[in-house]
Amino acid sequence: MSQTILKISGLKVAYGGIQAVKGVDLEIREGELVTLIGANGAGKTTTMKAITGLQGWAAGEVEYLGKSIKGMPSYELLKRGLVMVPEGRGVFARMTITENLKMGAYVRNDEAGIQRDIDRMFTIFPRLKERANQLAGTMSGGEQQMLAMGRALMSQPKLLLLDEPSMGLSPIMVDKIFEVVRDISAQGVTVLLVEQNARLALHAADRGYVMDSGLITMSGNAKDMLNDPKVRAAYLGE
Repeated sequence: MSQTILKISGLKVAYGGIQAVKGVDLEIREGELVTLIGANGAGKTTTMKAITGLQGWAAGEVEYLGKSIKGMPSYELLKRGLVMVPEGRGVFARMTITENLKMGAYVRNDEAGIQRDIDRMFTIFPRLKERANQLAGTMSGGEQQMLAMGRALMSQPKLLLLDEPSMGLSPIMVDKIFEVVRDISAQGVTVLLVEQNARLALHAADRGYVMDSGLITMSGNAKDMLNDPKVRAAYLGE
C-alpha cells in the first residue's frame, strides 16, 4: 500500500480574530489526486497556506513524508518537494516564459536535467513553446496558469498543491488545465486540488473532501461524492 505523504490532524488557524480553520483532519497518500471543495470563505486557501508554511497555525499538526513541518519555511518545504501554485498564479511578469520556468528550478543544479524538463514543459504546454521569449505579463490568464503550473513542475514536486487553477479562465482553457492536472497525476505526482468548479474537480480526483465554515463536513471516493444528493444540491447546482 502507498505511504501517506500528507497528514493533517486537528488543524486550527486563526488570524485577525477570526477562526478560519476550526480543526481539520485530512490525509493524502502517495500518487493520489485529492480535491478539497467548498464555498468561498470555507477555509480552503488558508489550509493550503498552512500546509506550505505561508500561514502559521494555532493548534494541530501537519506531517509531510512522516515528519512534522510546523514552523518550517516555505523555501525549505520547496526543497523537499512540497510545492504550491497559488490562486492568482503569481508569474514573474517582467521575465520571459523560459526565464519563469528556470526560476522554478532554482533549487536544482543539474543543468542538463533542467533543460530536459523545460523541453518537457513545452511538450505538455505547446502554447508556452510558441511564446518562449514573450514576457509573462503580456500573456492571457490561461497561458499564465499554464506557466505557473509548468514552473511548479520544474521543481520536481512530490506533492503539488493547486489553488483554484480554473479561476477566471474561459471554458476551453479550463478544460485544458484539467486535462493537464489529470496528466500530471497519471505521471505519479501526488496532487491536492482546491477548486471552485466542484464537478470538474470531483471528476478528476480519486478522493474528495468538503469544507464548510472551517471544518471538513464530508469525505470519500470522488465518484461517490459526485452522486451524493447533498453534494449535488450544495456544490453542483442540482
